[in-house]
Amino acid sequence: MGSMRLKEDESPGQDHTASCLCGSAPCILCSCCPSSRNSTISRLIFTAFLFLGVLVSIIMLSPGVESQLHTLPWMCEEGAGTPVVLQSHIDCGSLLGRRAVYRMCFATAAFFFLFTLIMICVRSSRDPRAAIQNGFWFFKFLIFVGITVGAFYIPDGSFSNIWFYFGVVGSFLFILIQLVLVIDFAHSWNQQWLGKAEECDSRAWYAGLFFFTLLFYSLSVAAVTLLFIYYTQPSACYEGKVFISLNLTLCVCVSIIAVLPKVQDAQPNSGLLQASAVTLYTMFVTWLALSNVPDQKCNPHLLTHFDNGTVLAGSEGYVTQWWDAPSIVGLIIFILCTLFISLRSSDHRQVNNLMRTEECPPVLEATQQEQMVACEGRAFDNEQDGVTYSYSFFHFCLVLASLHIMMTLTNWYSPGDTRKMISTWTAVWVKICASWAGLLLYLWTLIAPLLLPNRDFS
Repeated sequence: MGSMRLKEDESPGQDHTASCLCGSAPCILCSCCPSSRNSTISRLIFTAFLFLGVLVSIIMLSPGVESQLHTLPWMCEEGAGTPVVLQSHIDCGSLLGRRAVYRMCFATAAFFFLFTLIMICVRSSRDPRAAIQNGFWFFKFLIFVGITVGAFYIPDGSFSNIWFYFGVVGSFLFILIQLVLVIDFAHSWNQQWLGKAEECDSRAWYAGLFFFTLLFYSLSVAAVTLLFIYYTQPSACYEGKVFISLNLTLCVCVSIIAVLPKVQDAQPNSGLLQASAVTLYTMFVTWLALSNVPDQKCNPHLLTHFDNGTVLAGSEGYVTQWWDAPSIVGLIIFILCTLFISLRSSDHRQVNNLMRTEECPPVLEATQQEQMVACEGRAFDNEQDGVTYSYSFFHFCLVLASLHIMMTLTNWYSPGDTRKMISTWTAVWVKICASWAGLLLYLWTLIAPLLLPNRDFS
């Protein structure tokens, strides 16, 4: 549906409200809001749906809600009324909070996966499916609520165990997407500040780049030091020592490669700022991995027992320790990266190809600026000649984001054979392999122009 305008002699009423709920993204803006592109508004609203699911998941894990879930008659039962017997240091309430998060994130992922299928091969806003992408928000909300309600009626059975592995794969892929966004952000940052330094003929911009590069490397060294102190023991934790040392070595190698003369000739915008950002993010992923090591001696964040060594089922003995430092930092980075996906297209050609977005040509950009002036206080359709991002791939990214936040909020804990919540080596290896894959991806962006000189990597 196209943009809906009020006639000058009409006042906003119930008819206009209804049409805004059912119409396109321009109706979301009011006259007090700045003009915006239709594509940006739609992505932000879909991201708001994702954040709504995250908020509900957090509420389900909050002590006031999670500790009361065991009062529901079916929540602490397995199969045909058989009570769940937890033979570990965690009570039924904690298990139920995790079940609730799995179902909420399943509903969110299913919602975005539905749009992933619907929006395949949409080329411009002239496609009838573009109206579904950019409008009908009230009905989308009803669909989202309906899927969510239905998800909570899924019998547990093997659902949690199977969905755990979907979460593992999705989270692995989203960690790589986060690294791509980190590289792109650092690249754009470096390019803009170098450009301003040349325009203003000022060394202050160079000093700023040097300061942040030094800051990122300093934080990375501090992270390595803290990881050795808190996640290793002199006569134990050999896996952790290997992971930290290996990732540190790889980060040093890619940092050296980034400033080699041949790499600089092929990639003039490559530098230590990007390498330092990648190094810091790699140390962060390493921290996330070590926080899932299933060994109390090597993991201070491992779910622990009560002081007296026992946990009673029920609200009297209820304790949950999902909200450790890695989970909180991971949630913050997740929010920032998801907003980054929604708000901008990259000015880096390789990133645009990977993320299925397009850089706006200067001529089209000038036309859109005229539209922004003409449509003050409204959103305008900027995709009549072609979409600025892949609708389908954007929704697929939100599917992966839903799976990643599910694993983050539940701290990658999985029910073991004895019906207890345990941290597994699966989570450790997935995150470590993701850090290695990310470093290899960054290394490829550095050396690809040298290995394939006939291709355009500008």
